[in-house]
Amino acid sequence: MLELILGGARSGKSLLAETRALESGLAVAYIATGEALDEEMAARIARHRQRRPEHWRTLEVPLRLAAALKAEAAPDRCLIVDCLTLWLSNLLLAEGEAQETAALLETLPGLPGRIILVSNEVGWGIVPANALARRFADEQGRLNQRVAALCGRVTLTAAGLPLELKPARNVR
Repeated sequence: MLELILGGARSGKSLLAETRALESGLAVAYIATGEALDEEMAARIARHRQRRPEHWRTLEVPLRLAAALKAEAAPDRCLIVDCLTLWLSNLLLAEGEAQETAALLETLPGLPGRIILVSNEVGWGIVPANALARRFADEQGRLNQRVAALCGRVTLTAAGLPLELKPARNVR
């Protein structure tokens, strides 16, 4: 089953994804898309790692997400992708966004097991002043819409509380 968890910064998205992965009873692989390019980001990544169970596999995948999902997905496995927002940002800076997002959207429907994707809802703020930030907001909004359409469950988080936008059926 495909699941998307959306929310703003510090809304509880990642914690909800981790909780649902634990509750699945499946082996978990955590696919992290962020890169520790500065001290603040390194500290964020360290906090996330400390919260996860030691027996979870962690893969760092800043760009080639579709290929990683194909390689890791299995009927007896739950994959967490945290997060699509950082992944898209990485792609935009590497100028590989169109091909990789198309590959992801093509790959997701055929994956076995449980896939939990985490993404930021970035469309509730003001229109950014610079062109790259506007392009990012536009592309993130489009990506979230396309992924949500493919998912069997979509949840919005705010203040640590989940709001089911597209309730799941038969979730394990």
